[in-house]
Amino acid sequence: MVKKDIENIENKKKKPTREEKKQLKQYKKENNIPSIWDYFKDYKAYIFWYIFFTIVVMLIGVAVTLLFAEVISLIIDGFYTKAVILSAIILGLYIIERLSYILLNVIYMKFSTKVVARLNNDLSYQAFKFSASTYANNSTGTFVQRIVTDPNRLVGQLASFVDMVGNLLYQLIICIYIFVINYIVGLILLGGVVVCFVFDRFRLKLRRKNIKIANKKYDKVNSLTTEIIKSERDIKSLGLEDKLRYTTENYYNEYNKFQYKSSIQQTSITQFRNIANRVFGMAMLIVAIIMLEKGLLVYASFMIIYSNRGSFGSLSMLTGMLGDIVSDVKVYSDRIFEMFDPKKFPVEKFGSFALENVKGKIEFKNVSYAYIDKLLAKDELDSAEENSEIVKRDKVLENLSFVIEPNTTVAFVGKSGSGKSTILSLMSKMYEVDEGEVLIDDVNINDLNKESLRKNISLVNQFPYIFDMSILDNLLMAKKDATEEEINDAIEKADLKGFIDGLKEGINTVVGESGIKLSGGQRQRLAIARALLRKSSIIIFDESTSSLDNIAQEHIKNSIDNLKGSSTIVIVAHRLSTIKNVDKIFFLDEGKIIDSGTFDELFENNERFNHMFLAENI
Repeated sequence: MVKKDIENIENKKKKPTREEKKQLKQYKKENNIPSIWDYFKDYKAYIFWYIFFTIVVMLIGVAVTLLFAEVISLIIDGFYTKAVILSAIILGLYIIERLSYILLNVIYMKFSTKVVARLNNDLSYQAFKFSASTYANNSTGTFVQRIVTDPNRLVGQLASFVDMVGNLLYQLIICIYIFVINYIVGLILLGGVVVCFVFDRFRLKLRRKNIKIANKKYDKVNSLTTEIIKSERDIKSLGLEDKLRYTTENYYNEYNKFQYKSSIQQTSITQFRNIANRVFGMAMLIVAIIMLEKGLLVYASFMIIYSNRGSFGSLSMLTGMLGDIVSDVKVYSDRIFEMFDPKKFPVEKFGSFALENVKGKIEFKNVSYAYIDKLLAKDELDSAEENSEIVKRDKVLENLSFVIEPNTTVAFVGKSGSGKSTILSLMSKMYEVDEGEVLIDDVNINDLNKESLRKNISLVNQFPYIFDMSILDNLLMAKKDATEEEINDAIEKADLKGFIDGLKEGINTVVGESGIKLSGGQRQRLAIARALLRKSSIIIFDESTSSLDNIAQEHIKNSIDNLKGSSTIVIVAHRLSTIKNVDKIFFLDEGKIIDSGTFDELFENNERFNHMFLAENI
């Protein structure tokens, strides 16, 4: 099915036709986009018993209401013994009702926790599949809320839906019973239901509109908060507290103002509905009193009318709340399952070719690449994403070609913006070329399966992620069955042995979130050790020493030198002094290789390279 057809169907305001629904269903099937039922179908027995006990609770509520009215009638008529017996029966029903609630909670927790866990896991795993452009075009909050928060909300609202239907049926049965008791009172009740329903319909329409806007604003707030927590060191060191305080204040104020406005709207409409509820309730009660006085109504019936004089309001309110829940479920499920839609959240694409015994040859053939830029529509409404226009910036790389031989160590150098990091991203398939080919051992990188690519390429960047666990556990993340000999060899080659030996708990030392207890150089050496354990044929270093002091830089340089000849090593260097021993240097400018050779050759023959090195070492 054509992607444009799907976009047209989804953007239509009117209800889709049967054929369009069929096309959407086929599209979801082709792209393995799940539905909420896929997560609940394994728990049909739990769902059946949950609904069963909800119905039991509802029927008991109806029975208690009717029996209580009968108790009042018996007392008035002087049948005290029967009233006591009936009261005991009501107590027994109440106990059964409470026990049913306990069972409901047990059943709900049994399946809801499993469903939420599956959703969290599947969404987290799906996030690993997203392309670099997906992460570039979305905020952190977008992913965090959809992966962590929305599944809990969705499952909770589905349970509330069942409970609300039970309460709605209860009120409906009572209303019908009142209508049967006296049709005049019943007509007043019906009029109240209609008026209250109009108020709730209007309130629900506003709420559906507001919840989408609120979620977008919350995503921004959540994303900003996450980034502040992650980068608190940089914020303090750059003295950005006041500026960020101003930014966060604006974000929070914008979100809170919208929440305030929405709350005022909802509360105002609800209170007008409540006024209508009270007016019709009082009218119903007055009519019932008049009929009781004239003998047209018995005390038991009067008590039922008196006890449920606000039933039409409750019926309308429950209908509105049910609409709220349906609206919330749709919003949350749309947000969750959009993450499985490759049209909205593009994923990485891999081929099917399995490359055995990778040697590590890398070749770029006439490669061109430009970063994607998204220009939003002029009116920044909720539909801006659908209306936005995707364009390409000026090309970062154009018609670039080079070859890196297996087990050699090469470096890319050049001023900022010359395309160094882009080459590494294309080499590791974090980005995909616009034109030309990237080849690994003479095989197009797009034809390789995920295992062939990821297993054989390791990336060590300027700020490698270190998990909040021990050094040993961080190493085992790379290879869970690594032997002690392999671990020690990786530590030795990564120049980590002296550091680890000096720790009180040695290799079992917990390094904290993001390796907070380690220096920059220690984090990078630990990342190098992880790459070594994977036995990657290609190891990429992206600006690995640019933020390190001279001692840490020397450790990293030693680590890289220890790897020479065992893997293909590709380095993007900011400091030219760290790449003196590489086999070949590619000198870049504006996305093109303007020269190449050994360090000595470029220093001797290329004036610009010579000036760069001398400027660095002045």
